[in-house]
Amino acid sequence: MLIPIILVIPLLTTFGLIVVRKHAKSISLLSALITFVLSLGLWIGFDLSTPRYQFVWDGIWPSYSIATTTSGLNGMNTLAFGVDGISVFFVILTTFLICICILASSNTIQDTGYYIAFTSLNFILIAIFTAMDLFFFYVFFEAVLIPMFLIISGWGSRVRKVRAAYQFFLYTLIGSLFMLIAVMSIYFQTGTTDITTLIAMRAQEPSLFSFERERLLWLGFFASFAVKVPMIPFHIWLPEAHVEAPTAGSVLLAGILLKLGTYGFIRFSLPLFPAASTYFTPFIFTLSALAVIYTSLTTLRQIDLKKIIAYSSVAHMGLVTIGIFTNTILGLQGAILIMISHGFVSSALFLCIGVLYDRYHTRIIKYYQGLATTMPVFAIVFLFFSLANLAFPGTSSFAGEMLVLFGAFQVNTPITVFAAVGMVLGAAYSVWLANRVLFGPLTTYISTFTDMSRREFAVFLPLIILTIAAGVYPTPILDSILMSCLISVV
Repeated sequence: MLIPIILVIPLLTTFGLIVVRKHAKSISLLSALITFVLSLGLWIGFDLSTPRYQFVWDGIWPSYSIATTTSGLNGMNTLAFGVDGISVFFVILTTFLICICILASSNTIQDTGYYIAFTSLNFILIAIFTAMDLFFFYVFFEAVLIPMFLIISGWGSRVRKVRAAYQFFLYTLIGSLFMLIAVMSIYFQTGTTDITTLIAMRAQEPSLFSFERERLLWLGFFASFAVKVPMIPFHIWLPEAHVEAPTAGSVLLAGILLKLGTYGFIRFSLPLFPAASTYFTPFIFTLSALAVIYTSLTTLRQIDLKKIIAYSSVAHMGLVTIGIFTNTILGLQGAILIMISHGFVSSALFLCIGVLYDRYHTRIIKYYQGLATTMPVFAIVFLFFSLANLAFPGTSSFAGEMLVLFGAFQVNTPITVFAAVGMVLGAAYSVWLANRVLFGPLTTYISTFTDMSRREFAVFLPLIILTIAAGVYPTPILDSILMSCLISVV
């Protein structure tokens, strides 16, 4: 009964806050903490010996057997949820970061509607990672736009926040319409949109889709996922959305929403369209190499702290897509580990920028210098995550990026070189950012300095621990995702 409980708690909390509209911070935080603790049970009780979905629940009664959805009225599939070795970590990452977002906002934002948006996002994102049906995946995939739009436009920090919210909404909505067409096409041909049934049909009949049709279906899914990643040239919405969003909104954008596209590639594009995935691999490698090099160089030119981290996120996602389409176990494991690591590191860097903005109300980098002398605790935290962002050995990013390089080297040496150059550029902008903000002569633009409070440090502490743990000992994660990676590799 774990999955229905995990889904129902944030959903009931959302409706409860809409009705009551009191004690929103406390109620939403308690709901998020309970959901996070329960989500850990999915990993604790997970069977590593099978790649199939577990804890399957068909929306009517729970079932812990390995099963597919049953046929409902008019031949439509019943709404079903389950987790495999990959999705279980993204459920945990979602519930964890929602807790972090609420904690980080508790002193700065008091509006009940803000916390309603985050509890609804908790439900929607869990539903995305557990949905076992293409159609319902699409429904939740689109539903995430509504609360995110409200968070950016309603609680953003600058006058361009409404424009940024509309840009985010329209870019992702238009891209996703192509996926809807592809999903409908699959249903009309096969009579089902259940993912486990489709994978089984594909295994029994490799020619389930003609090569021309498979390429068109792949492109339909690509149009949606590429915008979410985002891949060049579909990345224009991301820096604007990050800059205008509140700190917690940026955390959720970087920590979870960017992973929806790469998760979609792993979950649907590779197993359902293996021939098309192989056909388009050079295209993906080209876009990914451009993303890694171009956005890393662009990062060095930015003057807004949030834009620096936003563009670095595009570069990291470029490494992820390289790892996914290497079509190797090492590459896929490395890509997933980078996704999880990026959820910790990038989220923490946005929180660091939020600490500065709450105090000094500017994100322009020229106003900051020499903070290590006046804010030593902040300096240690910021330096740690800057090193993690450049994949310093011993951090989770290092383990993931090394696996991606090993996987890429097995299939394409030039793309490995581009990925390695991107890592060097990543070190350049990470070191430059930390040096510019923390060291040198003390800034003359700020007269009063306040170091990080105990509450703020408590928000960063679990992120620090998880970043080190996943870097020093990533084996539990790699073992858990191994069997699921095996069925995703073409």
